[in-house]
Amino acid sequence: MLSFVTVLTGSISRFGWIVFTTVSSFGRFTDFAARTAMYIVCHPMSWLRWRQIGPQLYSVGVASIPVVAITGAFIGMILAIEGFAQFKAIGQEARMGGIINVSVTSQIGPVLAAVMVAGRVGGALAAETGTMRVTEQLDAMRVMGVDPIRHLVVPRVMACMIMTPILTIYSDILGSWGAWLVITKGYGVSSYDYWHFTAMFMGTWDPIAGLFKSLCFGASIGLISCYKGFYCAPGAAGVGRSATNAFVASFLAIIMLNLVLAKFLRSLWMMLNPDGIQSMLG
Repeated sequence: MLSFVTVLTGSISRFGWIVFTTVSSFGRFTDFAARTAMYIVCHPMSWLRWRQIGPQLYSVGVASIPVVAITGAFIGMILAIEGFAQFKAIGQEARMGGIINVSVTSQIGPVLAAVMVAGRVGGALAAETGTMRVTEQLDAMRVMGVDPIRHLVVPRVMACMIMTPILTIYSDILGSWGAWLVITKGYGVSSYDYWHFTAMFMGTWDPIAGLFKSLCFGASIGLISCYKGFYCAPGAAGVGRSATNAFVASFLAIIMLNLVLAKFLRSLWMMLNPDGIQSMLG
């Protein structure tokens, strides 16, 4: 009986500790994100200075262009290769360009670019800020009256928000051209059909929705990565774990945000275009 009570109280204690740490971490992240948003909106000069944001734009965006562009091109090629047999079976291979480009522009391109940024930049941001925390540089900034969030986090978050949509454009363009190369040169579909059905199927809304998604993805990557670094555990092992956790958390946030935003943007499009829905339904 005594052992049962001990096990029960231990389980309750562990469950309570998990709930407490989860709620406290959520509250701490909410405060972190709110303070960052306040500085972005109310104090734009904290990130508009080129000296502050320029190096971050290069690190997040320019240095990521090759990997995003190459990955986007190969994703477009893979979609064309895997989809051709199915489209040919129903005699619709000429329409592949439209289907692939809508998918790439509104769904695959933003997610792909964001995942590349999270993998290449997210861990680096967490490691950089985590090292500054471990070496007490953040405490030194506070002692001197400098807010680390304003001078460290805001430029990095804004760089992610600015460059992720730009990288998405690169991913979309290279994905579209990669699919075009395979479909026209490999399977004999005419270029006219490829671009004609792309223009027919893809409206203005698709790239706008994709860029809005990538903006949200970039904000989540910057916030999560800097947060993980700001509150990492002491020591080199803590910095390493924060970098790993930053990528994992950013990846999960991207996937969940994509689902939520896809539903929201689809509902918004249906509300703004009721005539388009009726024409689709016949």
